[in-house]
Amino acid sequence: MEKEKTGTVLRVAGPVVTVGGVMAAMYEVVLVGHEGLLGEVVQILGDKTVVQVYEDTTGIRPGEPVKTTGASLSLELGPGILTQIYDGIQRPLPGLADTAGDFLKRGIFVPGLDHEKLWKFEPLVSKGDIVGPGGIVGKVQETPMIEHRIMALPTMKPAKVVEIRSGNFTIDEVVCVLEVIPDSSSPLRRQSGEKRVEIKMHQKWPVRNARPSKERLPCDVPLLTGQRVVDSFFPLAKGGAAAIPGPFGSGKTVTQQQLARWSDAQIVVYIGCGERGNEMTEVLTEFPELKDPHSGRPLMERTILIANTSNMPVAAREASVYTGMTIAEYFRDMGYDVALMADSTSRWAEAMREISSRLEEMPGEEGYPAYLATRLAQFYERAGSVRTCNGQTGSITAIGAVSPPGGDLSEPVTQNTLRIAKVFFGLDAKLAHRRHFPSINWLTSYTLYLDALRPWHKENVAPDFPDLRTTAMAILQKESELQDVVQLVGADALPANERLILETGRLLREVFLQQNAYHAVDAYCPVEIQAKMLRNILLFHEHALSALKKGAPLEKISQIPSLVKLARARFEEQREEILDSLTKEIPAEISTIQTEAAAIAAAE
Repeated sequence: MEKEKTGTVLRVAGPVVTVGGVMAAMYEVVLVGHEGLLGEVVQILGDKTVVQVYEDTTGIRPGEPVKTTGASLSLELGPGILTQIYDGIQRPLPGLADTAGDFLKRGIFVPGLDHEKLWKFEPLVSKGDIVGPGGIVGKVQETPMIEHRIMALPTMKPAKVVEIRSGNFTIDEVVCVLEVIPDSSSPLRRQSGEKRVEIKMHQKWPVRNARPSKERLPCDVPLLTGQRVVDSFFPLAKGGAAAIPGPFGSGKTVTQQQLARWSDAQIVVYIGCGERGNEMTEVLTEFPELKDPHSGRPLMERTILIANTSNMPVAAREASVYTGMTIAEYFRDMGYDVALMADSTSRWAEAMREISSRLEEMPGEEGYPAYLATRLAQFYERAGSVRTCNGQTGSITAIGAVSPPGGDLSEPVTQNTLRIAKVFFGLDAKLAHRRHFPSINWLTSYTLYLDALRPWHKENVAPDFPDLRTTAMAILQKESELQDVVQLVGADALPANERLILETGRLLREVFLQQNAYHAVDAYCPVEIQAKMLRNILLFHEHALSALKKGAPLEKISQIPSLVKLARARFEEQREEILDSLTKEIPAEISTIQTEAAAIAAAE
């Protein structure tokens, strides 16, 4: 029996260690070497077991012991998980720093949750109540913004409450005792001494197993981000999946941070997967200082950060996205809307490629493993809007950044991601170099949620909102075509109506699509304000086109004072009142120019 629990290292190849003399299951966690480095079984070859180690294996030698744990890689889920900064396998970085200092040693383990802190538990069920799979038995006010709901496991059978407590407890103390209700249809049901289940304030869940749900729901409510190019032109539904591919320096990380900060999701899970240390340092230092725009509280009170920089072990990087998704599913099961940011999935794929080569697997396109598409699909398909096992409605919106080498969108990670994600935010380095932010190219980006979100937009924003978007996109497309002609013959060679399209396109680009992330007012724009801005720009286009047909000069029309007010309105606190007044001022000023032109024509 001892042979089954303890083996020895036979071979070390980077993060991949071959072990002999041990019987272990796939994805079982093992402790490698004298330092007890955490590893996971990824392959079984006869009497040999292959393990990927989540820490640096430098110095590990053949002959060192390997011990099995009998458990798969699992997370601790419970009160205290919010505001935390974890590494890829849920070790809290502040706790590691307190234990080992700034320079971490190998083999150090710190629990993901504080097992000594007392939490005030308030029961939501009474003795004799029936609790179903994933049922909520109580709550803990974890932060001023988020109520942490204590749940049974979603795999549990219906059970009756036989004991419930209230008061201050650690997460290891039992707060509820259930008695499983026997299945009357089973001939083997127990006649007495039914199975009892003890509920503590935390639970463990394997990261590679999706938490079950009762029903997947249609994604028909938008994730509002306050970013005009996203909410109006390429909306993302709650429970949807989006990809943000772009070359180096195009603004992927900034765009994701804006979405994380301003979206109306209740929980934010940010995964820094394989990013450079200086970028993650900015995230880790800036996020705790940010204020939540909806409550004024610190944003970290509803945020979990997972930091796995590019110099950390690749095996932990490979696990980090599963860690983030499992935490997101846990809060989804409480009935919350969760926004999950993965920055970037390309680094995750590179970690898979490195481990696959160490395992001597047959490579696929560009050296990536043949199962790359499957792994990407498994990750994004864990997002969605669902009815949970306990009857709550929750969602996970997954937004993954992709970093294609050289900005080549035809490479495997980008292409396989686009087959799954329904929203494509195509970042453009040329726009970034021109200081146009967000640098989302409106001609290459797309969303497949327009039809599903149309009823919501009509009911909650404006009945004409979908038509405004369609008209604006048509003008921008026509403007792009005219720009090619302008480069050849100049704008003066175009007829007046086409020069008007250039002017309206400029307004859409510079006034509507550009947004200043560092401005106190312009950083966040409610969708109702967005509709009014679009309506005023298109109102100008409509009345200007009518005036041109009656002989009014475009040069005067394009210089009306209202356009200056429209451009400045997005920076003003009273922007809604200004936009409302412009709906009357714009037609009036154009009408005045038209009247003057008619009078001059009559005099001549």
